[in-house]
Amino acid sequence: MVGIKLMTESWQTEILKNFNIASFNYDSEATLQKHIAKLLAIECAKQKIVSGQWVDLGAGTGFLADLLEEFTPNESVLRVDASENMLAQNSKGSSKKVWDLNYGLPPDLTQSPNLIASSFALHWLNNPQAKVKEWLSYLAPKGWLAISVPILGSFPEWYQAASLAKVPCTAINFPSHDSLLKVVEASQFHYYRIEKITQKASKATSLLKPLIQVGAQATQQKSLTIGQWRKLENSWPSSRKKNEKQLTWLIQILLAQK
Repeated sequence: MVGIKLMTESWQTEILKNFNIASFNYDSEATLQKHIAKLLAIECAKQKIVSGQWVDLGAGTGFLADLLEEFTPNESVLRVDASENMLAQNSKGSSKKVWDLNYGLPPDLTQSPNLIASSFALHWLNNPQAKVKEWLSYLAPKGWLAISVPILGSFPEWYQAASLAKVPCTAINFPSHDSLLKVVEASQFHYYRIEKITQKASKATSLLKPLIQVGAQATQQKSLTIGQWRKLENSWPSSRKKNEKQLTWLIQILLAQK
């Protein structure tokens, strides 16, 4: 798998612990995740997706599922996530399932979904490429797959600063854009784009702090020392005009029909 390592069981445990802790503040901190979920939901609303089983995989607190139901009021979206605390923050009366997607799709789904949607979740799973292939195969005939996921090429400023500071870059490894495309046939694509978003702040630590606030700080690298963090901050590139630190995300958004 290009661009991402297989996750150990201990790291999966750390990921789940972080998201459980962050669940209570997630809605107020996850500005980027909300923005991308809305872009994905808008594109879904433009398609003629058959009514029936709609599933949001890695639903978290329900940003995407809420929008899908808002744009298509007659639909009820099943929210699936490994974090019980995250699911507890979902809207009252919503359909929820606690399930670790590393073990496949929930075995008790009553029917093949007409929509499998997932936003900002795929990169936390083992072998994202295999997951996309699995999800596509599980869809009902003419069913839809709608995904948004950060990809390799994100955080160039972080990698540059780590290299200059001669410290490890503790950013998570994202899947490459082409690794996911390889399991989707060209005829199945209905929408594809890479969204580039650059965040700005006076300090690099202010850019990285939101990752902790939303529970996205898990890394397979050893944690940096205070001295290493100082070196990283001092080596972080700044924009010429305002002397701001920047952090750039590349987010792949795609819709495919089986």
